[in-house]
Amino acid sequence: MATVLSRALKLPGKKSPDLGEYDPLTQADSDESEDDLVLNLQKNGGVKNGKSPLGEVPEPDSDAEIAEAAKPHLSEVTTEGYPSEPLGGLEQKAASSLVSYVRTSVFLLTLGISMILVLLCAFLIPCPPRDLHSTWSRHLGSQGGGDLSPLELADVNGDGLRDVLLSFVMSRNGSAVGVSRPAANLVCLSGMNGSTLWSSLLPEEARDITCLELMPGSLAETICLVTGTHKMLSAFNATSGKAIWTLNPNYLSNGTLAAPVVVLPDLDEDGVRDLVVLAIGELQPDLCFLLVSGRTGNPVGRPVKYNIVGVGNLIGPQVYITTNGAVYILFGFGNIQAVALRDIFVQAENRDSSPPSLQIEEPEWEKRRSINLSELIDVYSDGVELLQMVKAPDSNCSNLLITTRQSLVLLRGQNLTPYWALRLQGLRSQPTPGYFTDDQTLDFLLQIQDGVGMKKMMVVDGDSGSVVWSYRAPCHMKETPATSAVTSDQKSVFLFWAEGLSAASPNSDIILGTEPPSLHHLYLLHPAFPSILLDLANTTGTVTASEVGINDLWKDAFYVTRTTGPSSEGHPAALVVSKLSLRWALMEGQMAQLQESTPKIGRGELRRFLSRIKFVEAPYEI
Repeated sequence: MATVLSRALKLPGKKSPDLGEYDPLTQADSDESEDDLVLNLQKNGGVKNGKSPLGEVPEPDSDAEIAEAAKPHLSEVTTEGYPSEPLGGLEQKAASSLVSYVRTSVFLLTLGISMILVLLCAFLIPCPPRDLHSTWSRHLGSQGGGDLSPLELADVNGDGLRDVLLSFVMSRNGSAVGVSRPAANLVCLSGMNGSTLWSSLLPEEARDITCLELMPGSLAETICLVTGTHKMLSAFNATSGKAIWTLNPNYLSNGTLAAPVVVLPDLDEDGVRDLVVLAIGELQPDLCFLLVSGRTGNPVGRPVKYNIVGVGNLIGPQVYITTNGAVYILFGFGNIQAVALRDIFVQAENRDSSPPSLQIEEPEWEKRRSINLSELIDVYSDGVELLQMVKAPDSNCSNLLITTRQSLVLLRGQNLTPYWALRLQGLRSQPTPGYFTDDQTLDFLLQIQDGVGMKKMMVVDGDSGSVVWSYRAPCHMKETPATSAVTSDQKSVFLFWAEGLSAASPNSDIILGTEPPSLHHLYLLHPAFPSILLDLANTTGTVTASEVGINDLWKDAFYVTRTTGPSSEGHPAALVVSKLSLRWALMEGQMAQLQESTPKIGRGELRRFLSRIKFVEAPYEI
């Protein structure tokens, strides 16, 4: 009856959420709340879109207002008694959820692709070989004789590490004329682990191995030129070890090869650098130059003979290019003479003209020709033992370092006048260039025989010719090779062999001869610590050759030695090739104090200094 009456009278009221009937008490409460809300709105100046006219939410004045504000508005209550959200809010919430889902999906997808790429890089892309403390030794068996020990370093497999090439005598076979000639083997060892990359048989013992690029350009392949002790000259592909060409021995029928092959500029204009070899007559001291094509190995013209007068070691041949671009060939017997490459080419081709590149002359050199305008130019004649080309500071020209029986002389390459001369005796091994002083001029490490079983090591200033460091050490090894390596701060470390040094003496910290003479040690000298030698390694064999290479990737240097063990009657000497990482050896080496220094250098200070050393390619060429 109440429901019917309410509808008939259209009385305002509410339905009970449970019974769905009209409740007068609830209606009364609602009316009272509405009255309070109206008063509150009037008091605060009205609202617009749920906000005050100033766009700010009004602050409640009392706890009652706070309580009233907490109650839901009539329009926000459904018939079931629950708050309702506007339709726009539901759409906004759905869109926000969709954007969040898309963002999460894109992030996870990007993360998954990145992980896949990382795994591909880790497993499919090969990492460059890391030459950590790559110290290995390779026993190549017994060599069947031979007096020469050629050794060369070149990257033949493209892994960024220089590999080791050497030749040694394997056996002796009778030749067609009944003369016993030793057969040899050319071997290439991996610079990483010493494994054999390839090997090739040689008809005779090798005198020299030189690996270089004969063709200009970055795509040029490395060629290894092998010069024999008799008539062999061959070019090998450094990657495969296959012979590219071999000089026909008939072109050397009247002589034998006297020295390693020399690389020249391109003479026949075929895009490949050409070569020259020096042959000496078997029954007379006539010297013969033969130009050889670097592409085919065939002669370029006919042989060119010179009759020279001299007594002593054969010098050269070596090619020298002046500042103006003139090309000369240096050679001699106990002296040094020069001949223009232009003159050799004109006689070989039997014509009056030469390529434009060979027509350049050096006036200061041409002044030294004989009065009769001979083709030979006198450079130096005073008991010459050795000749080296050393880079001149601040110039694209080289100076001439000449070792004689009684002195060491540096000639200016521009005008062939002496720069300085140092008188000394007993120098038989080639001086080792490097940077010891701070003037960026090449200095030289010398090894001088100083009595029985002793040798004197000294460093000569390349600018003044004065001795800046010296030390006397025991050494029974004959003509041990010395080398150097350049660091990133334009200094050089010098490496040489001597017998063991023990830091036990209270005065000099050195006791000589405490080990048997058969044990030799590899010592390193750094110019920053001239009173200290680092003992890096030792061997009981005889070191016949050594080379230093640079690992550009890791800024490291490695030291390769060729060693022969002691031989007995009926048992040939064993051949061993070893490689030593210098940065690793520096940290593991033993310190030998040559003399007291002030302040005293501690082991920790030295190790910290050595750990920062980085090696680079030498900016000079010898």
